[in-house]
Amino acid sequence: MKKLLKSTLLLSLLLISNLSFAQGDVDALIDDMLLIAENFAAPGAEGATLQSSAGWFSSASTLEKWQVEVSVHGNALFVPSSKKNKLIRDNQFNNLSISGASNALLPTVYGGDTDAVYQGSIFGQDFEFDAIDGLDKGVVLHAFPQITVGLPFKTEIAVRYLPEVFINDVGISTYGVGLKHNFSQYIYKRFKPEDFQFALMANYSNFKADYKFLPIDIEIANLNRIEVDANMYNVQLIGSKLYENFEVMGGVGYTNSNFDYAFGGTGASLSALNDQLGALGNSEGKFKGNIGFNYYFNKFKFSTVFSASGLFNANVGLHYRLN
Repeated sequence: MKKLLKSTLLLSLLLISNLSFAQGDVDALIDDMLLIAENFAAPGAEGATLQSSAGWFSSASTLEKWQVEVSVHGNALFVPSSKKNKLIRDNQFNNLSISGASNALLPTVYGGDTDAVYQGSIFGQDFEFDAIDGLDKGVVLHAFPQITVGLPFKTEIAVRYLPEVFINDVGISTYGVGLKHNFSQYIYKRFKPEDFQFALMANYSNFKADYKFLPIDIEIANLNRIEVDANMYNVQLIGSKLYENFEVMGGVGYTNSNFDYAFGGTGASLSALNDQLGALGNSEGKFKGNIGFNYYFNKFKFSTVFSASGLFNANVGLHYRLN
């Protein structure tokens, strides 16, 4: 009986030890995949923040009460070379290593293709997979519709919505709401449209992007995409001056962004991987500056707004006032 108890205890300890060792390997690999995901997707989240905060309002002036304006906007995000690649070293990983090298300059979501290969071992099995290729984009285009309604007290509300569309195998969707209130009305006794005007605006935006890539089989999961869910809150002070049909606008603002990342795919460890990946979602605040120009003709307005905040974005809009 004693020998049986000793054998059972020894077997139990050995099983627990092996399970702990295996779980340690899984955790180490998960940490490595988190690093890969963050390095790849973070610049894309930063770009989404700037694009989602652009184009809400191009002037400090407001529509008349219950006046409706329908707009179509297009963003062009200009990506510098510093945001296209990220230097990765072997000593940053717990389980993985770069095959045939101690470091590699790997693409972010905006970068190009790479021949780099990761290698590792888990459960006594060796495996390898290709590093994720980027979109090879120096300029990222993004279009969306928007409706603006004039409210009482020289206030406007704007709403935008774009269901998921696919551009180069990247799914993009956005929605949001913004408010603007004109403060010049409290300064001028006789308010005129050509007076210098300033306003305060605030908006909320959500931007989702789904980046698909060639499947990665890492034994514990099979991965085929990275999803980015960005929530942005933006406050901005706007000033504008009208010269007949031409208007100049400038503004400064602050954007607070919350990013959530998730891998898509299958596998027993996918849920655990995404739970830890969700913990990487951080809150980030940035100041941004805007300068813009508007041209009015009949019931139309053509707007151009340039924004800078780490990255540079140009927004153009065509607006039509229904009444």
